Amino acid sequence: MGWAARPPAHLRAFLRRLALGLPLMLLGLGLILGLAPQDPAGPRFATGGAPLPSLPMPEPGVTGVLTLRPYPLLHVGEGGGMRTLLLAGDGKQRPPGDLSVLDGQRVTAEGFLLSRGDIAMLVLGAPPRALGGATPPAREALGRWRITGEICDGKCAADGMRPGIGIAHRACAALCLDGGIPAVFVSQAPLLGHAYLLLAGPDGGPMDAALRPLIGRRVTLEGRVERLGRLLIFHAEPPG
Repeated sequence: MGWAARPPAHLRAFLRRLALGLPLMLLGLGLILGLAPQDPAGPRFATGGAPLPSLPMPEPGVTGVLTLRPYPLLHVGEGGGMRTLLLAGDGKQRPPGDLSVLDGQRVTAEGFLLSRGDIAMLVLGAPPRALGGATPPAREALGRWRITGEICDGKCAADGMRPGIGIAHRACAALCLDGGIPAVFVSQAPLLGHAYLLLAGPDGGPMDAALRPLIGRRVTLEGRVERLGRLLIFHAEPPG
């Protein structure tokens, strides 16, 4: 207090109770906040878990055709029932292993599934295993479009984090994309019924590096759109 070595007796009792109660209160608050959010992944594991709706899930693992452009993708099923899964590794990393030798191959993979809106991601715990050659699925050109929305990473946008989009998530999205996570464009208004589009570059490869400063911001981009099964791919060009 400046003029006394010790606080008054009644104040000492209050401070003692505060010193004992505040840590307990913070501990209880931390437990409540930790239990309140839903698990973004849930029990939807590729081995031993329930499959995503409308997604064929052979056991063990997921079997499909692997392609590498614009990002590693696993195409499960055939025809109109085909579902394309984005692939990633644990954390903010690309899928494990050398996938270049598996391009166009039929493979089996294990991991856990994330899904939100029009996109689903299989987070791999180990490299896929080759089963033999296969025919990659065909792509349908849907013309040129101008779309307003936000550039995100496919892992958090697919429900790996909540909200997983928005300016508050910008730094996380940038780190995920730098680590090799597929880029996603979240459209402000649905495009042909789709709000989440895989974001590729004009040349068919990954997102153009010139778009990196625009991550997490509302932006209007132009480019061609393709349909790959139930997935739309937006080949966006840098503005200007």
